[in-house]
Amino acid sequence: MMQAVCLMSGGMDSSTLAYVAKDMGYDILALHLRYGQLTETKELECAKKIADSLDASEFLEVSLDYLTQIGGSSLTDPSMKVHDHGEEEDKGLPNSYVPFRNANLLSIATSFAEARHADAIFIGVQSSDYVGYPDCRPEFTEAFQRLIDTGTSDEVDIRLQTPFVRLNKTDILRKGLELGVPYENTWSCYRENRPACGTCDSCFYRLEAFRELGIEDPIPYRKAL
Repeated sequence: MMQAVCLMSGGMDSSTLAYVAKDMGYDILALHLRYGQLTETKELECAKKIADSLDASEFLEVSLDYLTQIGGSSLTDPSMKVHDHGEEEDKGLPNSYVPFRNANLLSIATSFAEARHADAIFIGVQSSDYVGYPDCRPEFTEAFQRLIDTGTSDEVDIRLQTPFVRLNKTDILRKGLELGVPYENTWSCYRENRPACGTCDSCFYRLEAFRELGIEDPIPYRKAL
């Protein structure tokens, strides 16, 4: 059976992505990475539930706590405020951007995939992330594929799969509903382990996707914009 390392944060996008990989015929090797994010406890809980629902062959949890030491993001530095949606007036990078995070995540995923002779790595980058997060752009993942090809053994062929790269949040939710993703076992909030704040960017865009499809989000919220 084909094997795929799936980066699984426990969030809406990565959980849907893992279901897509399973639907494509891959056996799932779940990879969850902690980097000091405010909601790491809830994210780990949700990632494990999604992995179990997919009968993942393995669940690997890795700490990247050094990203907390580096800082530079409201997700890893408690002295920085996690803004509500629309609160940041600066059109530059949102302060929730973790500097070069995806390169760190994909490096671990590549090591895991090569060690397990996996065929693919799945990462849930999507079109809504391009502006705010440069390491979510198609150019980034295309460049990282070249890095994988150059830096791994000649005997392996690992494909970096980004099936959501041209989709938005609503498209992803629609696909997940078709596949039966248990969204009650996912978490997107940047601030709270429970209930979700309902006002950070991540909560806002998740709730907006559910509203656009006329469906109630099954997770609890403190309030919503």
